[in-house]
Amino acid sequence: MIRTLLMSTAALLAITGSAQAQDVQGEARVREILRTTPLIDGHNDLPWALRQGYASDPYGVDLNTNLGASTRLHTDIPRLRAGGVGGQFWSVYVPASLTPVEAAKATFEQIDMVKRMVGAHPDVFEIATTADDIERIHRAGRIASLIGMEGGYSIDDSLGLLREFHDSGARYMTLTHSKTTTWADSATDAPKWGGLSPFGEEVVREMNRLGMMVDLSHVSEETMVDAMRVSDAPVIFSHSSARAVTNHSRNVPDAVLRDMAEDGGIVMVTFVPGFVSAAQTRWNQELAVEADRLGVDPGAETPDPRLAAWAEAHPRPRATLDDVIAHIQHVRDVAGIDHVGLGGDFDGVGALPDDVDGVDAYPRILAALMARGWTEADIRKLAGENLLRVMRQVEAVAASKRSVRPSLAVLPDEGDPA
Repeated sequence: MIRTLLMSTAALLAITGSAQAQDVQGEARVREILRTTPLIDGHNDLPWALRQGYASDPYGVDLNTNLGASTRLHTDIPRLRAGGVGGQFWSVYVPASLTPVEAAKATFEQIDMVKRMVGAHPDVFEIATTADDIERIHRAGRIASLIGMEGGYSIDDSLGLLREFHDSGARYMTLTHSKTTTWADSATDAPKWGGLSPFGEEVVREMNRLGMMVDLSHVSEETMVDAMRVSDAPVIFSHSSARAVTNHSRNVPDAVLRDMAEDGGIVMVTFVPGFVSAAQTRWNQELAVEADRLGVDPGAETPDPRLAAWAEAHPRPRATLDDVIAHIQHVRDVAGIDHVGLGGDFDGVGALPDDVDGVDAYPRILAALMARGWTEADIRKLAGENLLRVMRQVEAVAASKRSVRPSLAVLPDEGDPA
């Protein structure tokens, strides 16, 4: 019996050791792929984390150090390098609770934050505004740094401001965030327009003319459909997952996945636990029900003791790497290999799935996909080639509209005909 147990233990250790060796080999293979194909992440909130925690000072924390153990940050230069990140859209997020004028000011400050962060590390980062820039910067061994706006309220209903944001380097704008705007419905707020208002359609057209990607993460399904109908260029979802896998309003329904693919767009799968784990989504819903019963705010900075006791008695389920893989695979299955990318939302969430705890996780994710049969060509498309194609199509549409004058559309005053 003892001999049998020892043999069983030895066999288990051998299997475990073999699996670990395969993981190491798979990640090494991924890193070789990423030497020649830039991995482009669609959404990282480090600028906001630096604004909130370090007074928008790029020197307030040493990004040259692995900060995983000493801070709550998910991003630093060693982990970006370990993750093989070749291009990063830095989100210039500001809260939807700000007034539009405050949001516009804060967004310009966030753009300034990105540029100062890049300037503080010129051997690592370089600002990019085109697909060609990304490839050139990646070949030079630096990380292409792009700017993505999160929340259409930042333009303060002004196409003039939209143009100024584009001139400042912004290359996508998420049409809404958590709240419905004066011209577009959000996925997580009461609808007002049934999608886009007529002025919202003008925003999309002007973005096409400028060469700014239309980002449909955070918007309602009706807004997704309207934006794809109006846009002459492919759309993106900078950080969303698949609703058929996890039924959350922030995720993309299959019907939209299919339409988006027909138009040439891309869904950059996010890693937010509540979006990728069905069990955690249910837990969040149950927490909200309990908070409503108690009459307390579930998002309060200091949790109500009664709600904290409920959470302790009902532990939050953990999201996993397999959850993330399931969403990537589903987007591929429905939309096709040419229409899936990666948009982690690092430093925009308080928790992450197991084994996806920072920007160094990308080789693990890609190696796991290869272990499930994805080819090297598939991995190159997912990592960056799909996004580069979309950017070039958006740039081509803008080039075709060079003779079109800037739109002078304005949002009608309330009570005026739309």
